[in-house]
Amino acid sequence: MADADVVELCASLVRFDTTNRGNGDSAGERDAAEFVAGVLADAGVESKIIESAPRRANVIARIPGRDPSLPALLLQGHLDVVPAEASDWSVPPFSGEIRDGYLWGRGAVDMKDFCAMVLAVVASGLRPRRDLVLAFVADEEDRGEYGAHWLAAEHRSLFEGCAAAISESGGYTYHVPAADGRTVRLYPVATAERGTAHLRLTARGRAGHGSRPNDENAVIRLVGALHRIAEHRWPIRLTPAVEAFLRRTGEALGVPVDLTDVDATVDRLGPAGALVRPTIRNSTTPTMLDAGYKVNVIPTLAQAQVDTRVLPGTLDELLAEVDALLGAGVDREFVANQPAVQAPVDSPWFTAMADALRAEDPEAVVVPYCLGGGTDAKAFSPLGIQCYGFSPLLLPEGFPYRAMAHGVDERVPVDGLRFGVRVLERFLANC
Repeated sequence: MADADVVELCASLVRFDTTNRGNGDSAGERDAAEFVAGVLADAGVESKIIESAPRRANVIARIPGRDPSLPALLLQGHLDVVPAEASDWSVPPFSGEIRDGYLWGRGAVDMKDFCAMVLAVVASGLRPRRDLVLAFVADEEDRGEYGAHWLAAEHRSLFEGCAAAISESGGYTYHVPAADGRTVRLYPVATAERGTAHLRLTARGRAGHGSRPNDENAVIRLVGALHRIAEHRWPIRLTPAVEAFLRRTGEALGVPVDLTDVDATVDRLGPAGALVRPTIRNSTTPTMLDAGYKVNVIPTLAQAQVDTRVLPGTLDELLAEVDALLGAGVDREFVANQPAVQAPVDSPWFTAMADALRAEDPEAVVVPYCLGGGTDAKAFSPLGIQCYGFSPLLLPEGFPYRAMAHGVDERVPVDGLRFGVRVLERFLANC
């Protein structure tokens, strides 16, 4: 079985330092990409490595399906990782060490585990029902300018015929207490994710001496705008993914669901509410400030950046409200503007994912959800591809999975990897 190899495949990937520090400062993905291409070649799958810049490498392959009349499925994962400070870790972050039933290292859950599972399934000799397009990409941990977004813009033909895609942030075990004392194993599958609309605010005013009154102080204008934005209570907007999550999770847990009082419903869901709370509203979080050059000088300009996340279909509404909150003398512009992702909740794709999970865990409760952050789905969704977060993992109760990505001592359970391979094999053979 291929799942006997997935642990070493993942460990090998972790051992490649593919640190992405952002703004083009990267160790590069080339060595990891060559390893991936070699595994595919050993499995009889031809691939190509496409560099967007020196050492910023992407691997693309296409595996024919048994039924060429069916639309293709894209499996996409990123090879880069965020930085890791070795002195904070219990093991060297690029060691790929296996200890206490876990594989340790930066990227173990974000997301070299999924890349390894895909490689293991391919190495098993899988004959998929439909064509599979495999994309192991660069630069997801920054802006995707060297990876998925670049590929979608410059090599769109590689994804021709793909109707759907799967990738990170879904299909893992989430242990939740039910009203009757049971522990329910939820498997949230991402069918949507909020858009990224990072904003730069610029306040302009009149320069002057810091000791003198100035009613056109750019810093005060900016601080006022940031306070109003930070304190604003964004209204609840239920998207199909969020509504379905609330209804189906409430039913599974035996918790009453009242969509006229969503906040109370989320509270009643207990730990499961943490999954959905960030996605019942838009959010605007000030994160960066830049103003002035000397303490006794009032500057003419002050700037800030606001991490803005947008639910599907609400961007125009959000921007109109932001403009009303800014006040006089403050303008906004986009630092990044990647639209929200939304795929059908009730679809043959979702059904096939749920069936594959339940085949390996008969007590699995599979629910859709909306991801609060973002993935490379934002690059592929505009191509007309329905994007899902489905990277199946069996996780032990109490395992802090959501703290692993970008965290210290990132690790993934070995048994969880093997479970994921079995689920992916079933899904890809039958979807």
